[in-house]
Amino acid sequence: MAPEGSWASSAARRRNMQAIRSRDTKPERLIRRLVHAKGLRYRVSARPLPNLRRTADLVFRPVKVAVFIDGCYWHGCPEHYVPPRTNSGYWSEKVLTNVRRDRETDQLLTDAGWLVLRFWEHEPSEMCAQRITAVVTERRSGSQKS
Repeated sequence: MAPEGSWASSAARRRNMQAIRSRDTKPERLIRRLVHAKGLRYRVSARPLPNLRRTADLVFRPVKVAVFIDGCYWHGCPEHYVPPRTNSGYWSEKVLTNVRRDRETDQLLTDAGWLVLRFWEHEPSEMCAQRITAVVTERRSGSQKS
């Protein structure tokens, strides 16, 4: 049985859920490696805005680009999200809250002049890295003209 007051349906489920990484996932590491190989430098798991208690997976501060690589389950991927069978009320609400927070984060960053790039964990890493590189390079050259 799970500890008293726990959100988990069992002790095993609790251990499993606690083991899930919130950063440095396989897709994140691969995309970072590809972007770095293209010569771009960035902050990892950093706050784009100091007063916003949310972190982006890659942050390019000089050009105001924030990159998020979203997990299909935790962020409600329309293609791959499967509602849980156990404790479904809790987990479905948790995912819905995550999606709402993602949209709010996008809006707050956009309002502050940032460009937000979001990718799903299932998207090809090479394609994500190419898009990130193109956007950051374009914003760099655009800011140098001013």
